[in-house]
Amino acid sequence: MKWSKSYWLADDEISGTENAMTDLREAPSPLPDPRISIVLATFNERENILDTIGSIFEHLGDQVEIIVVDDDSPDGTWHLAQDLNHPRVKVIRRVGTRGLASAFNRGILESRGEIVGWMDADMCMPPAMLPGMIAGLGKYDIVVGSRYAPDGKDDRIFLRVAASRLINRLATLVLGYGIRDYDSGFVVLRRSVFDKVSLIPTGYGAYFMEFLYSCRRKGLTVHEVPYTFRDRQKGISKSAPSLWRFFATGMQYVIRIFVARLRRHD
Repeated sequence: MKWSKSYWLADDEISGTENAMTDLREAPSPLPDPRISIVLATFNERENILDTIGSIFEHLGDQVEIIVVDDDSPDGTWHLAQDLNHPRVKVIRRVGTRGLASAFNRGILESRGEIVGWMDADMCMPPAMLPGMIAGLGKYDIVVGSRYAPDGKDDRIFLRVAASRLINRLATLVLGYGIRDYDSGFVVLRRSVFDKVSLIPTGYGAYFMEFLYSCRRKGLTVHEVPYTFRDRQKGISKSAPSLWRFFATGMQYVIRIFVARLRRHD
């Protein structure tokens, strides 16, 4: 084992981390105004954060800035990202504040690109999809990575897939507009979208359902791009550490669907 800053890393892990840091530090300096901003909301993602950042740069090059909004991860996720000292990686460490939707909202407020996107930082959502999704903005206002569009796939354990499909079918029935993956959370959009719709920064993944629904009510176009969502290979899921938490999270989604349908969107 080696001691690295304020936390322990195995020898093979720190070797890979050092290589990733070296590669990223050698990347070109940012453009004054990046064309694309990608927001990552993190909590205890030290095993995935460098891979995610590196893959985003690999596929989007020097036109992107990455904003990491970390809820003071005990495992030092924010520290790993900050230690990159990369000119196109901005790290926001939130102390005393937690929440997925509010973290994404903070990153959006800090972003500068004319194209804004956000996604999970656990490599379940492939950064290789981003160039094609961004190309779709030539025709649509919002492009969503979708597990349930034709040719998409949710490759997780049966219980999680079944629950997700039931929630999304309910959302499609209640909210309409033909969207199949209402709680995707994997998205790119034109910044001009925020001139018409604001993200309501409360809750976990259910915030995305209300956001997409509000976008469609305002006449914005949404296109779903199929992809295969695979369960994380490293780390522990935040949404289902216990059956009770799994059930409680599911109920929050159901409630949010009906709140979105009844809320005024004038």
